[in-house]
Amino acid sequence: MAIWAISDFHLSFGVNKPMNVFGKNWDGYEEKLKKNWIDNIKPTDTVLMAGDFSWGMYLEETVPDFKFLEELPGHKIMIKGNHDYWWGTLNKLEIFKKENGFNSINFLHNNFFMIEDIAICGTRGWEIGSEEFDIEQDKKIYEREKERLIRSLTLGKNSGAKDIIAMVHYNVGINDDYVEILKSFDVKKCIFGHLHGKIDNLNYEKGGIQFICTSCDLINFSPIKIEE
Repeated sequence: MAIWAISDFHLSFGVNKPMNVFGKNWDGYEEKLKKNWIDNIKPTDTVLMAGDFSWGMYLEETVPDFKFLEELPGHKIMIKGNHDYWWGTLNKLEIFKKENGFNSINFLHNNFFMIEDIAICGTRGWEIGSEEFDIEQDKKIYEREKERLIRSLTLGKNSGAKDIIAMVHYNVGINDDYVEILKSFDVKKCIFGHLHGKIDNLNYEKGGIQFICTSCDLINFSPIKIEE
């Protein structure tokens, strides 16, 4: 059993929004991603996905994207990204999963998951000024996401887990509020996505926490191993 991570697929099998408009490195990336995944991931492994999975606006538009994911080996745990507009309540997502037979996929949303003795906790996170909101609405979302992170981490800690791996969408390591929350729960690894383009430092340490960027274009569309 190993834990891997990769994020920001921005799949669009159900809608017309190809990613290669953002650069030639996205040409045929779905097949690249599929091959690298199959070459590395065993059926008993778990893959963490830190958001921005599908360009679909509504759940029904994401079905081809989820079918693509379901056919890949391993168990998958995903959180919401800022472009996952299809994301709904956990109950709605679970019904969608059951109706379509997406049995290898789990949604991390006000909950946590155990992988042997490791708790997987997290939420989307937020950055002030990251979206087109007025400052007051921005602050409300920011505080709500902090509360969701604390709730998930508390559930993980109370489970008796040996370790906790945090998963967020935004690069929260640049924000002292989030770093302090993670430190208070003794988190040593936090994976994130969201970033694209040319990034000089994908992995860095802050407050004793290793922050690991998993945006698929930045890691050559190949999952990276987080835990043996």
